[in-house]
Amino acid sequence: MSKLVTIYGGSGFVGRYITRRMAEQGWRVRVAVRRPNEALHVRPYGVVGQVEPVACNIRDDASVRQAMHGADAVINCVGVLNELGKNDFDAVHAEGAGRIARIASEEGIGRMVHLSAIGASDEADSAYARSKAMGEAAVLEHMPDAMILRPSIIFGTEDEFFNRFAAMTRFGPFLAIVAPETRFQPVFVDDVARAAMMGATGVAGGGVFELGGPEAKSFRALMQVMLDTIHRRRVIIGMPMFVARIMAGVLDIMKFVSFQLFSNPILTRDQVKSLRSDNVVSDGAKGFADLGIEPVAMQSVLPDYLWKFRPSGQYDEIQKSAKNLKI
Repeated sequence: MSKLVTIYGGSGFVGRYITRRMAEQGWRVRVAVRRPNEALHVRPYGVVGQVEPVACNIRDDASVRQAMHGADAVINCVGVLNELGKNDFDAVHAEGAGRIARIASEEGIGRMVHLSAIGASDEADSAYARSKAMGEAAVLEHMPDAMILRPSIIFGTEDEFFNRFAAMTRFGPFLAIVAPETRFQPVFVDDVARAAMMGATGVAGGGVFELGGPEAKSFRALMQVMLDTIHRRRVIIGMPMFVARIMAGVLDIMKFVSFQLFSNPILTRDQVKSLRSDNVVSDGAKGFADLGIEPVAMQSVLPDYLWKFRPSGQYDEIQKSAKNLKI
């Protein structure tokens, strides 16, 4: 019988790519999510019955154990960028990750892959980054041979980075961003999935791997790449940090007084703190080169999904070519 992997958060942005990769390797995949009926899109990633969504709440021991029962490997992709209700950073990134690792150890599971983030540190100003560091420590306490992946900002068809800012260009001649000189090293989602697959299947060993694409650019430069891709001209405005803090504070207060009916998907105070630090691979850190993976460049992927934000969408290139025709 083929081996079984349980992927917590396997229907999300990164998780779905890992699910597809594991299915392609012939593994049976159990996708552990809060709402299985909203994860049916992962079933076609394999043959009939190979990929199966199951209900799981990572805040509950019994739920986590049930989803993991009989698995040969586990992968944790669960993460939140914005705290909402009981799913705060500590509950998801620290306690949830530790729970999965502890139960994996108790169940005798040999391999675990945990998705963290570049910048994870106990000393970080951001609660997000601190919770990621706590999660890593909890995972290694129970599964010392686990593979921990720390990607920079992740891009791909369903990303919430380039898609979000490209959508903003439709509403005026200006594009306002916070911390325009902060550097990022965008990494393609399927490259991250490939690394996770290598860890889960035993092709690669454990340890901490920082994953960044072939280029490190400032936030402003990334927005210019995006603008060039969607054929739009916008004035990129760097928002002063004190203005960003005030704006984020007001939005967080609105979230509080609305009893979280307004979830503040725009900008939080913790995100402002995160943007103060570069998000690039550290000198000397293990990364793609140690896994034998050549990361994909942004420019080879962005046009495949950002075309819908061009002035004429899929016909933009045709119209551009038509203007050069001589009659």
